[in-house]
Amino acid sequence: MPVRSLSSSVLAWPDRAIVDHAVRDWAAEEAKRHPGVLRIGYFGSYARGDWGVGSDVDLVAVVEDSPLPFHERATRWNILDLPVPAELLVYTRPEWERLMASESRFAQQLVQEIVWVLCKDAG
Repeated sequence: MPVRSLSSSVLAWPDRAIVDHAVRDWAAEEAKRHPGVLRIGYFGSYARGDWGVGSDVDLVAVVEDSPLPFHERATRWNILDLPVPAELLVYTRPEWERLMASESRFAQQLVQEIVWVLCKDAG
């Protein structure tokens, strides 16, 4: 989270290198907790390099399958220890494949921006 110097009013926010390292460590730990994980990555301002004070990190995980509905899956993951606020989207493999085939604007954004930090599948 942000850090404020006692002798300055300037707010320092974690940079891309710090967030990237933290996300990689987090992904390795979460993959142990969720054996069906195929991929974990991040996109958005930290992936593009235009993050700033107050930016969050947008995370995506692809899992083999899940009995939970889409809107409940991320609640099973611990994102609280990351150095910035985070939002997580958890897709099953079939959902991810449909999204990538959809040619939607969001799918195009993901293809352009995503930084994969953990890959257990071949695709």
